[in-house]
Amino acid sequence: MMDESLKALLGAFPSRRILVAGDVMLDEYIWGNVQRISPEAPVPVVEVRRRTHVAGGAANAAMNVASLGGEALLAGVVGADEPAMRLRAALRERGVATDGLIEDRQRRTTTKTRLIAHSQQVARIDDEHRSPLAPEMEDRLLAWAERQLPRCHACVLSDYAKGVVSRRFAEGLIGLARRGGKPVVVDPKGTDYGRYRAATVIKPNAEEARKACGIHADGLDGVLEAGNRLLELLDGAAVLLTRGPEGMSLFRRGLPPLHIAPEAREVFDVTGAGDTVVGVAALALAAGAALETAARLANRAAAVVVAKVGTAQATREELLGERPA
Repeated sequence: MMDESLKALLGAFPSRRILVAGDVMLDEYIWGNVQRISPEAPVPVVEVRRRTHVAGGAANAAMNVASLGGEALLAGVVGADEPAMRLRAALRERGVATDGLIEDRQRRTTTKTRLIAHSQQVARIDDEHRSPLAPEMEDRLLAWAERQLPRCHACVLSDYAKGVVSRRFAEGLIGLARRGGKPVVVDPKGTDYGRYRAATVIKPNAEEARKACGIHADGLDGVLEAGNRLLELLDGAAVLLTRGPEGMSLFRRGLPPLHIAPEAREVFDVTGAGDTVVGVAALALAAGAALETAARLANRAAAVVVAKVGTAQATREELLGERPA
């Protein structure tokens, strides 16, 4: 993408509003140093220096929208607990409204705690509640989304298999968005990809796509087989397969696959890179970009965030190369 066209596209982002819905979570980081091995077991002893808390999952996708100047409207479910308070605070600090976060006293707020020593992840602890939402909670989320969608330009559905994105919720939200003429970008999970059928584009990673299709071939052969099979299953939705150090592959009906080379020079942490891809792609589509352009910009944004440690977002300056990531 040429610098002038990129600047023009990024310049349109502040006028775009994106509805992001799905599994929100809190990412907690415990930062420390390792000086010795425990005498109790062959594990490192981490001396804690500080703790930080950032938005994760669907909330991180919303943060990526806000980081590039767009407005994110976030819908999800949290518990009546301290992690929910920390999550709301992290979102408000970055200008993301939290009125779409519905409190469910029967659930815990999904929290992923990562122990980081010398910029390396030592361990991760997941505290979560993955049971399906009660029907009345689904109804409240869908009703909130239906009220907000008329003033939005695109929609992100972020599925982390934490109980929010059931088939009913996915089909309901995608149906509402598409009837309103809004593009929908999906970050899928599990194997039931049929529930995303009416979306504009879905973004699994290559391994997820192969598992969903029951494909055992790896490498480019597996990518091509999975991408083409998902095109048939999704009946018109495009497929953007993220392939880690090999970049991305975009599949569209009636066109040959487009393989996008990776832009990452250094990879420190892939945490949250998928959230970046869907958030940036949705912003680009909302600003009128073609799907290929949206995919290439999302690829560039992913290269920025994997060069950082921890859950992170890309900025306009980083995408333009005006300062190092």
